[in-house]
Amino acid sequence: MDLKERIATELIAARDRSVGLTLEALDGPDLVAQVSPLMSPLVWDLAHIGNYEELWLLRMAAGEEAMRPEIDDLYNAFEHPRAERPKLPLLTPAESRAYIDTVRAKVLDSLEKAPLTGPLGEGGFVYGMVIQHEHQHDETMLATHQLRENGPALLDPSPPEPPPGDTALAGREVLVEAGPFVMGTSDDPWAYDNERGAHTVDVPAFLIDVTPVSNAAYLAFMEAGGYDDPRWWHPDGWDWRMRSGKRAPAFWRREGGQWLRRRFGRVEPVPPDEPVQHVCWYEADAYARWAGKRLPTEAEWEKAASWDPVAGRKRRLPWGDTGEHANLGQRMMRPAPVGSHPEGASAYGVRQLLGDVWEWTSSDFHAYPGFRAYPYKEYSEVFFGGDHKVLRGGSWATHPLVGRTTFRNWDYPIRRQIFAGFRCARDV
Repeated sequence: MDLKERIATELIAARDRSVGLTLEALDGPDLVAQVSPLMSPLVWDLAHIGNYEELWLLRMAAGEEAMRPEIDDLYNAFEHPRAERPKLPLLTPAESRAYIDTVRAKVLDSLEKAPLTGPLGEGGFVYGMVIQHEHQHDETMLATHQLRENGPALLDPSPPEPPPGDTALAGREVLVEAGPFVMGTSDDPWAYDNERGAHTVDVPAFLIDVTPVSNAAYLAFMEAGGYDDPRWWHPDGWDWRMRSGKRAPAFWRREGGQWLRRRFGRVEPVPPDEPVQHVCWYEADAYARWAGKRLPTEAEWEKAASWDPVAGRKRRLPWGDTGEHANLGQRMMRPAPVGSHPEGASAYGVRQLLGDVWEWTSSDFHAYPGFRAYPYKEYSEVFFGGDHKVLRGGSWATHPLVGRTTFRNWDYPIRRQIFAGFRCARDV
């Protein structure tokens, strides 16, 4: 498959996923409703995807005139906070479908003539950016579905069945020896600006958990009074804990001596062997302190995930440069049990570094040395600083195109609607 064929295939697959999460999953009222001020109405996400695609692939890459310039402001993510978007004169679901279909038809037609040269076109960069953007919004749509309380709208795929885990690995650590490694990338044509600028980082030796922290392990923290003891909490985290009243991961509740969770409108027992998800950074940090550990730094996480100490080279994926050995791409609609996917282990033997749950790190979101915003500063640059914590690795909802060892995600330390968990590390 040549590059243009691959681009067309990925564009179509991303759109099928987006439509499946919106127009094929819900009717009109649910598409235009806002389930939380943290999230946009699903119909906004759908039209925004089309507007972003039109901007970058038709206007910027192909030099075409704007199709609907009057809606640009409505679908500019930096013009209107999410809480305000339901009040905007948004396109209806039918209008949104017509708009994104027209944009897509023009994009596929222009792709045949696109030279794929220059900064935007080289390696298909701008197309990769748009495809990844759509998949990132698809994951956001899944978070919106999780927040819905109107009953199930999404079905678990069957098969596959969850792969077998290995609970004996829970809490086990491996040593990552001291020494330099290459952080970031300079040769991945679809990498974002904040990943770019491969640079050498010398990391002291550390121990890191082989698997993410499980629901069972996190429940032990809860039952030990972890939510009631300020010793384990960052001062800002304790303030959040007291003001919010939270005492368990999001979507958990206790009934009749049993912990249950709500997952896409279904209530089910909390599975003890799955990685805990829907915890914020403050909760992850408190657990790690209680366990006598800490969260890994971003550099530690990436070294454990990507560095091959024998070959002295970086891997794009924990297990190598190609293949899929992780729970990514919405295949299961839930994390796989801890210890799954032994074939996906890194060179250090660390499992589930890609997929299942995003993993909080201890690091603030900052630029790499020599950072240059490209192609627009609003993707990364405006978020740099101490307000956001870095997450790594992707979740079960993250598409494989985004699931790579250099990809950087970030969010506020209070966020819990995202599919985030964590693993621990500690000094040697």
